[in-house]
Amino acid sequence: MLDLTDQARLIESVKALEAALVARDAQAVADLFLETGFWRDLAAFTWNLKTCEGRDQIRDMAAAQLDAIRPQKLYLDPDEQVTDSGDVTEGWLKFETETGRGVGYIRMKEGKIWTLLTTLHELKGHEEPRGLRRPMGAEHGHDPDRKTWKEKREEEATRLGHEEQPYVLIVGGGQGGIALGARLRQLGVPAIIVDRHERPGDQWRKRYKSLCLHDPVWYDHLPYIPFPDNWPVFAPKDKIGDWLEMYTKVMELNYWSKTTAKSATWDDAAKEWTVVVDRDGEEITLHPKQLVLATGMSGKPNIPAIPGQDVFKGEQQHSSQHPGPEAYRGKKVVVIGSNNSAHDICAALWEGGADVTMVQRSPTHIVKSDSLMEVCLGGLYSEQAVANGITHDKADMIFASIPYRIMHEFHIPQYDEIKRRDADFYAALEKAGFMLDFGDDESGLFMKYLRRGSGYYIDVGACDLVIDGSIKLQSGKGISHLSEDAVVLDDGTELPADLVVYATGYGSMNGWAADLISQEVADRVGKCWGLGSDTTKDPGPWEGEQRNMWKPTMQEGLWFHGGNLHQSRHYSRYLSLQLKARQAGIDTPVWGMEPHHAG
Repeated sequence: MLDLTDQARLIESVKALEAALVARDAQAVADLFLETGFWRDLAAFTWNLKTCEGRDQIRDMAAAQLDAIRPQKLYLDPDEQVTDSGDVTEGWLKFETETGRGVGYIRMKEGKIWTLLTTLHELKGHEEPRGLRRPMGAEHGHDPDRKTWKEKREEEATRLGHEEQPYVLIVGGGQGGIALGARLRQLGVPAIIVDRHERPGDQWRKRYKSLCLHDPVWYDHLPYIPFPDNWPVFAPKDKIGDWLEMYTKVMELNYWSKTTAKSATWDDAAKEWTVVVDRDGEEITLHPKQLVLATGMSGKPNIPAIPGQDVFKGEQQHSSQHPGPEAYRGKKVVVIGSNNSAHDICAALWEGGADVTMVQRSPTHIVKSDSLMEVCLGGLYSEQAVANGITHDKADMIFASIPYRIMHEFHIPQYDEIKRRDADFYAALEKAGFMLDFGDDESGLFMKYLRRGSGYYIDVGACDLVIDGSIKLQSGKGISHLSEDAVVLDDGTELPADLVVYATGYGSMNGWAADLISQEVADRVGKCWGLGSDTTKDPGPWEGEQRNMWKPTMQEGLWFHGGNLHQSRHYSRYLSLQLKARQAGIDTPVWGMEPHHAG
């Protein structure tokens, strides 16, 4: 039960925070926080995605930003309950600045603010046409020159990119590009999405046939149009592909399929890009002010250089190119890698009648899908969460309100419970020779994903095939070379192969910038993704946010957008508002830009 004294303290703390913000008193703001408190801001006060850690950083940010941001009000949301758990009291906030309105989340303990989240949700004067502001649609009255909705859309599609330039060009038309395009459309920002595939959704359709979402439906909605109540918990790839194609049409996106971006250069004097694209054989030059690379969080496929690749007479393909098992019945296949794609592909090949061997070179984090849902996701993303009034938008905010610096502390107990719950399963995997890990600090899947974007498999059945030997396993060994007909391991073991699949992951997204723009720009921007946690594949220094994602970069006018469906949905809001503010001529003083990190 909520202690009324705690609720009163929270109310008083919020009032004091409002007074300090409105007075633009940076020291008074900082003094309201614990010495080890956090303020995470998503575009509302910093025009950045930035976590201030400790009173000194909070004071420095407030001193630098409050005069420009001009906070006007901040208060507990009267429609939401204040809650109490142990020594922490928490509640929902609403606030306004001179230019925007936002939503926040606050946690208080020991009479001080422990964590504060502030997120920009709309710009004043540029609100989305929703609810009472929705468009009329039908035009009543009489007009001999009336144009139908269809005629207007066709005219816009013909004009944009030719007579009229897009303000934003989005390179990449998967879920990230589509989600961002939908938000920009609602904000009235002219944008074009370019993608090399024939149809929206082909990024999913053209992958191996067993591919499906490993995240549950409640986690995966797109902006504006949630999946229907009868949507499967784990959607197959072709169903997702069809949904993305439908979504693109219904949200009226300017989507150029069969289009490849060939080059991009920044004109610092004109403050615009020159981007050359090939649209179904026609070369077109575009001049957007903002360029967004939405080419997938994972970046370019990483294919290791192995001696003998030029000698091997069979097929070789990266997992992203793998078509499925149909052509490999009765063939010998070696899959190098042991994460999500490797398990999915191995299982599908086994089902398709191939003789398949997985080569595991380093430990992998495994978590059973049902355990992940019940222990980790259930409180925020589940049917029960929805029944408890936690929509996916609320869940996104609650998840975002936990600073990355301490997030692992929330996850370690969850994975301790999973280890206990699934002890027999893990013992069986280890008996089969599989090398397991739970991350450098035992914090499990989400932290591995946020830190490095790799190193895990959400088990939807393939592990049983590893355990019983249906998928053969070679673990703890490196690869010496490829012969004409085999993969040779460093202990001399020969694995005969007709096909080698490199399920070896992806490089940093700035690799796309190197190809499209220049290596100089890619180096200036630096590594994308990771927190700087100084854990495996996430070297320091600590940044406390995803490097270069959804926020300004060291290259003016260049942005990166990617991640899973949850991140594409949630962070597209803040990226679209940053872009809209620039299009509308709103001053956007950015605080907390970090020096680039090579990678």
